[in-house]
Amino acid sequence: MMEKLSNVARRHGDPKVISTGPSSFGASDRMARNLGWFSLGLGALEIFAPERITRALGLEGQENLVRAYGFREVAAGLLSLSIEKKAGLWSRVVGDGLDIATLMPALRDDNPKKGNVVIALMMVGGITLLDIAAAEAVGARHARRTGRRRMYPDRTGYPKGMVASRGIAARKKSAPESRVSSESAYRRAEQLAPV
Repeated sequence: MMEKLSNVARRHGDPKVISTGPSSFGASDRMARNLGWFSLGLGALEIFAPERITRALGLEGQENLVRAYGFREVAAGLLSLSIEKKAGLWSRVVGDGLDIATLMPALRDDNPKKGNVVIALMMVGGITLLDIAAAEAVGARHARRTGRRRMYPDRTGYPKGMVASRGIAARKKSAPESRVSSESAYRRAEQLAPV
């Protein structure tokens, strides 16, 4: 799909993109991206419609708390979509813990929406497991490798090696200079300049 869109902006003589190469995104990166988008959507719902959520769960009067949780979700979603995926996913795990702690008191017997709370707790629990799995997978994929550091004592950085490179500068200095002196170049420029 993207290769077709990129061909729209190309000029007539430019080569066309037939297909793209393999993605550097792993499965954990895709999961982090999807959870990030989920966070943004859920956060927007919590920010703009907290009354519907609190009414469905029997938590009337907690609208400001749900709205604050919405801003937390949006922040975690943005982090999950950024380079700092691991921090975003672990912040989602912490947020899930807060959600569970908020939902637990709503399981009281006098709450007519107790069934909805049970469903919400199961959903949050499942999402928490996904968040933990994704955070650990992203952490493992992007972790700095430990162990022996690679050392290259036999490499010099010279294409033909150190022995072949010795004396090149001395040989170039002893060769006759083919450069034109600045004085003769100035005279030649004067002669060619129109009067």
